[in-house]
Amino acid sequence: MKILIIGSTGFIGSHCVTYFKSKGVSVWQADVNDSKELNFYKIQRENSNYTVPFKEHKFDVCINASGSAHVGFSFENPSKDFELNVINVQKILVAIRDYNSDCKFINFSSAAVYGNPQSLPISEKSGCKPLSPYGFHKLQSELLLTEYHKFFGLNTCSLRVFSAYGPRLKKQLFWDLYQKTLQGDLVSLFGTGNETRDFIYIDDLLQIIDLVVQNSNFEGAIYNVGSNQEISITEAAQVFINAFSPEKSIEFTGEFKLGDPVNWYADMEILKGMGFTPQFNLTLGLKKYAEWLKDIE
Repeated sequence: MKILIIGSTGFIGSHCVTYFKSKGVSVWQADVNDSKELNFYKIQRENSNYTVPFKEHKFDVCINASGSAHVGFSFENPSKDFELNVINVQKILVAIRDYNSDCKFINFSSAAVYGNPQSLPISEKSGCKPLSPYGFHKLQSELLLTEYHKFFGLNTCSLRVFSAYGPRLKKQLFWDLYQKTLQGDLVSLFGTGNETRDFIYIDDLLQIIDLVVQNSNFEGAIYNVGSNQEISITEAAQVFINAFSPEKSIEFTGEFKLGDPVNWYADMEILKGMGFTPQFNLTLGLKKYAEWLKDIE
């Protein structure tokens, strides 16, 4: 099997590279960041073009782990977020259609498409009411994948990732906690702490990608990517502090960040039917993340 991973130097993309190489898969990479890796395509940040890899090779699978994954940035620069999360996806789809139409295309969407759900757990059939430009743009990328399957016969599927974490992640809640533990004994966070998320460790996410590659019909399919476990931000933050810096304490400001949902909890029945079983609970996952943070200090 030959796989192209776009966004290969990022958090999820770099883990995909390591994982599939360990499986003996022929892995090619593409990213806007430089790399000395073999089988690597440099993509220009402006006026990006994805045709060359698909002209030169016939890939069995393309995983797109590129784009922006920052809600705040989408409010500050919605045009750029649209380019990264929608326009570039369309460019990849056109390149696949024109040069490698049998390639299976996996694109990372986000649970941000759901907004604040009316009920929990959130299934793939739940209504989508995004709270941010980022969420809207991810929903638009999903529609593009549906469009290119329906009208051009491409093999596509979208993964709605909830709260992924693990080594190499340098943003979002646990990275923020890490940064703040370096600044003082009291760690201050937005919200009340009663908000909930469904956290998934990177190794479990990789298990899901592998299962999707093997089992999805790629007919514009959409899958939740979570652990099927609802955890409060208070609990998650305390587990991290216990693992990384137990002497620190946490406070919540009661202020809310624009675009943040209140409660998330993923229904994972479809992927469980494919054989998905989470291997990491939050305590074990954050222990590994804390070890990585200590190694980079």
